Amino acid sequence: MTRVKRGVAAHRRHKKILELARGYRGARSKLFKSANEAVMRALAYAYRHRRERKGDFRRLWITRINAAARLHGLNYNQFIGGLKRANVALDRKVLAELAVHNAAEFARLAALAREHQPTAAPRA
Repeated sequence: MTRVKRGVAAHRRHKKILELARGYRGARSKLFKSANEAVMRALAYAYRHRRERKGDFRRLWITRINAAARLHGLNYNQFIGGLKRANVALDRKVLAELAVHNAAEFARLAALAREHQPTAAPRA
């Protein structure tokens, strides 16, 4: 059986990792072992934070909607509840965009949400 030397494959693999580690400080961009650890950790964080980002944006949108709704005398809960009862199917991303860039349209939605607030039933 012929002898297999793995120098080319290993060099290619190391080069790929060191390319991903460009810009890291010190040995983390120069030495394969340190670079490999840093790259693996960075990729794990990137994977996790891509999912976290969705929640971060949702929190931001809710904060913006709440602030804009309060300018119209409603809190976030009342605003969203009123829109649901009025069968307005806009997601939080769109509502936040309207709150920031189109205040007049948001005011119309707030008025609609206020119209569809449940009336308090008298206690027996």
